[in-house]
Amino acid sequence: MRSDLPKVLHPIAGRPLLAHVLDRARSLSPARLVVVYGHGGSQVPTQLAAPDIAWALQEPQRGTGHAVMQAVPWLDDAYPTLVLYGDVPLIGQATLARLAEAARPDSPAGAPRLALLTVELPDPTGYGRIVREAGRITRIVEHKDADAGVRAIREVNTGVLVAPTAPLKRWLAALSDDNAQREYYLTDVIAAAVAEGIEVVGVQPDAAWETLGVNSKAQLAELERVHQRRQADALLEQGVTLADPARLDVRGTLACGRDVSIDVNCVFEGEVALGDGVSIGPNCVVRNARIEAGAQVLAFTHIEGAIVGPGSRIGPYARLRPGTELAAEVHVGNFVEMKAARLDTGAKANHLAYVGDAVVGKRVNIGAGTITCNYDGVNKHRTVIGDDAFIGSDTQLVAPVTVGAGATLGAGTTLTRDAPAGKLTVSRARQVTLEHWKRPQRAAPKD
Repeated sequence: MRSDLPKVLHPIAGRPLLAHVLDRARSLSPARLVVVYGHGGSQVPTQLAAPDIAWALQEPQRGTGHAVMQAVPWLDDAYPTLVLYGDVPLIGQATLARLAEAARPDSPAGAPRLALLTVELPDPTGYGRIVREAGRITRIVEHKDADAGVRAIREVNTGVLVAPTAPLKRWLAALSDDNAQREYYLTDVIAAAVAEGIEVVGVQPDAAWETLGVNSKAQLAELERVHQRRQADALLEQGVTLADPARLDVRGTLACGRDVSIDVNCVFEGEVALGDGVSIGPNCVVRNARIEAGAQVLAFTHIEGAIVGPGSRIGPYARLRPGTELAAEVHVGNFVEMKAARLDTGAKANHLAYVGDAVVGKRVNIGAGTITCNYDGVNKHRTVIGDDAFIGSDTQLVAPVTVGAGATLGAGTTLTRDAPAGKLTVSRARQVTLEHWKRPQRAAPKD
């Protein structure tokens, strides 16, 4: 990966590869989760610590079989063991459920089976081939050891398997490192199972991309697009209009009502909910937010930790920061930033303003260049603006301060005391014209 970050912590859809794998494992309600991590990967248990995970350090790293050996102290013979890979993030819950089901005995008294996830590839070069006899899996032959006949096989091993735990422990203990790499290979347990008469069954995934792993930034980017296209397809099935399904990123959950439309290059992070008829313009970022029915979010708008009321219009180039709550029909225009601000129905700040730590009443108009001066260098203070107030352009409201209902602040006002309701308040220097003033002239150039 050419990175200081452990591979399994590189993100898909904003979350580490391993987090996706753990989600899939938890979907099967396992009795226990064990994560085997390698030397130098102490960041992994630190970042993904959870009470249901046991951590096993593999040091030195001597192959896949050796990795599973490190988990043996935590494995319970009463349950089969599912082996997954931290760099294979997109394997589906339905695929894993079928794999687990295939490993069950045919009857209560029946013998357990080993279920192996296999996949057929148009070009299986480099993969271990699945060799069958009379339809049954008998062995896995690595590509470098395969003859022409075996190399013609397109069914390959993914490494993902479900095995009866007591025999698995026995097979792991018997693994040999008598090979060029001096490693212990998990694939050798297949031959051990066959030798003991335990049936090995193959299960195919719903799609080949479920089995793809990450070993480079190029492969990481490829799987990101696979994952995002799957999410886009799901949204399309729900009736969401996407201007281009290939230019959408959902890094969390996105819940959409009816007749939602999303333009290109939008990113949704965390938990986002879009109500009926919401439209999102191009190049927007929305994180942990709720946008209610009929609202419009115009191009290049950034919304985080905010609530946008029904019928509101936001942007373009607006920024709503955490704690912002907008009621119905609120307008927030270009180059307006809001933080921890509550705007009531019909309020407007159409351009070039900062509104922070403020409560704004109904139908308030906030002019261009207005700033709520909420921070004194140590503490934050609140500004309160009553219903129907008009805030002139280039006004500074030095909090804590209150503007009464129906008040008007003249352009250029710096408000340091409360403005009474229904009155005009102006704070500006007296305008003066100097009759005899002359514009400076450029000096004549010297010879």
